[in-house]
Amino acid sequence: MSIPATMRALQQTSLNGPQDLRLLTGAPVPSPGPGEVLIRVTAAGVNFVDLSQARGTFAGGPQPPYLAGIEGAGEVVALGEGVAGPELGTRVIGAGVKGGAFAEYMVLPAAAAVPVPAGWADEQALGLVVNWPTALAALKPLGGLTAGQTVLIHAAAGGTGQAAVKMAKHYGATVIAAASPHKHDVVRALGADHVVDSRSGDLAAEVLRLTGGAGVDLVLESVGGATLGASLAAARRVTGRVVVYGLAGGEAAVSNRELVYTHQIHLIGLNIGTLIQAAPRIFGEVMGELFGLMAAGVLGPSEPTVYELAKGPKALAELEARATVGKLALRP
Repeated sequence: MSIPATMRALQQTSLNGPQDLRLLTGAPVPSPGPGEVLIRVTAAGVNFVDLSQARGTFAGGPQPPYLAGIEGAGEVVALGEGVAGPELGTRVIGAGVKGGAFAEYMVLPAAAAVPVPAGWADEQALGLVVNWPTALAALKPLGGLTAGQTVLIHAAAGGTGQAAVKMAKHYGATVIAAASPHKHDVVRALGADHVVDSRSGDLAAEVLRLTGGAGVDLVLESVGGATLGASLAAARRVTGRVVVYGLAGGEAAVSNRELVYTHQIHLIGLNIGTLIQAAPRIFGEVMGELFGLMAAGVLGPSEPTVYELAKGPKALAELEARATVGKLALRP
């Protein structure tokens, strides 16, 4: 197929948030470099990383003006130097922190372009390379979850949270899911054993009540802000683990004094991009396990809420306001 010279794309013009995303109609179509592929984007995933970059809180993030969006799915239409696969015409899903997914064409590292599972629409594969591996890495290789343990999952109605609930139940855990009240039915339907109000000022007390005062074995913490303190207080003393992989609610400080005298827990940081680069063996194991979960029917095609490309600022604003459920997508 012929590749045009220009395309429609969303450009982030400031670090003041998604309200400063602007729709371009004549953005240059990028060319794949060595080890890269160019895809014609058919669906782009909306993630908290996009918000973090738009607010300038993502470490080492792009500086405006830049084309936004890290997660894209679509058809491979050009190969960079040295790329033997995926072949032209293959439908793939991938992510790149350089951005550019909120557009009609995007460049991806060839090694990170995962084929869309047979029988799935491109938009249904969104989450496969960002949300799902994040959830699984937090649960298993980093969180050490085993059958019979109890896990507290924050933002349980979101794309990562929903996958985490499903996987944790599959692994035999008791799940306490935190979500806004209007999302509780969604989380219960996923199999959560208990659902608590994520905006409650007594979140830790409620979790301790549900666990007979013992606390949970594992917390999946993606909220930050004041919620981080509640997560530390809700974890089981000495053996409890808190895996932190997001700060949607802002930054929070933890002192060494607190870890010695107040919260004697294991505090673990997770950034999926760093995991891929620094521990590729672990990431490979995570992806292998993910495909096994898909084959077993534990994880299936996602059904994201889809917005047109021009509505990207609206989608991100609603995500930031915690007004959404499940995965969000843009259609170029």
